[in-house]
Amino acid sequence: MKSRERVKRAIQFECPDRAPISHAVLPAAQMRYGKALEDILEEAGEDFGWKYLPDMRREDFPALYRGGRNRDDFGTLWNVTEEGLCGIPVEWPLADWTHYAGFRWPDFAAGPPDARLYSGHMAGFSDDYYARGAWITFFEEMQQLRGMQNLLTDLAYRSKEVYRLRDDLLSFNLEWIDKWIRYEYDGLHFADDWGSQTTLLVSPALWREFFKPAYRAMFDKVIGAGMDVHFHSDGNIVEIIPDLLDMGVKVLNCQAAVIGLEQLKKSFRGKVCFRTDLDRQRVIPFGTPREVKTHVLEVFGCLGTERGGIIACGEISSDTPLENIRAMYETFMDYR
Repeated sequence: MKSRERVKRAIQFECPDRAPISHAVLPAAQMRYGKALEDILEEAGEDFGWKYLPDMRREDFPALYRGGRNRDDFGTLWNVTEEGLCGIPVEWPLADWTHYAGFRWPDFAAGPPDARLYSGHMAGFSDDYYARGAWITFFEEMQQLRGMQNLLTDLAYRSKEVYRLRDDLLSFNLEWIDKWIRYEYDGLHFADDWGSQTTLLVSPALWREFFKPAYRAMFDKVIGAGMDVHFHSDGNIVEIIPDLLDMGVKVLNCQAAVIGLEQLKKSFRGKVCFRTDLDRQRVIPFGTPREVKTHVLEVFGCLGTERGGIIACGEISSDTPLENIRAMYETFMDYR
């Protein structure tokens, strides 16, 4: 079975020959392990056509991964203390609303920024691979423009400016999506970390009132183009998973170890395809290879069905031991 068919069957619960594999390698891991990691990835194969960070030079890294202090295309200043790991914003172009009049949105006339990092399909379009494009954020971009504390205060007080920012960013993202859907992607990827360790960062009511209409507009455009919606979100987001499914999310990458495997199994198994997020807070970096294998099987058993619903994925960071990476991929390849 070709990779593209395997992924589509997994998403649609139509009995793939095995769980498709998706790499999630942070640049810092590749920088630390080099060829030893590449060998593991090559042996495992990948069903989305990735050639992760091909020939990337330091100066090609986006601001959020490039060591030191660097500004991104929107004017946000990032501080990255360990190159290859996501840094944190330290200056925000709209921290003062009086700066809005002079703010200029980036011009992506040549296409989305950092496409080599975020396209998810590096080797060109082919019937052999499922092409997943983009990495589109909304809540996170609002934070990066305004500052998280400022943004949460704006939301609490329902300031008129925060509605303007939402609507302007939505218009910008819809234009950005237009650029992606001109190409032959099978799916586009959205990402916003909505949860803390225990709950949402805002109330479900506020999320549904303020943010859900924006997501619906973006997702509808992607679905209307015949593409699947993929969505990533860290933290405990269980309260909004039904909303995401209602809006057409086909592949969900959520933090299962934080939400709870049994809760996800009871409420959502068989209703959405999970791109698995293995326990990267404890098991993957600090467990033994045997514990890693046991954990992978537990996650697959809780979230997958006999007909599919699993994309095998586990994030690899610079603190992940090579032997655990190898154990994870061996389990991916052996699982049926």
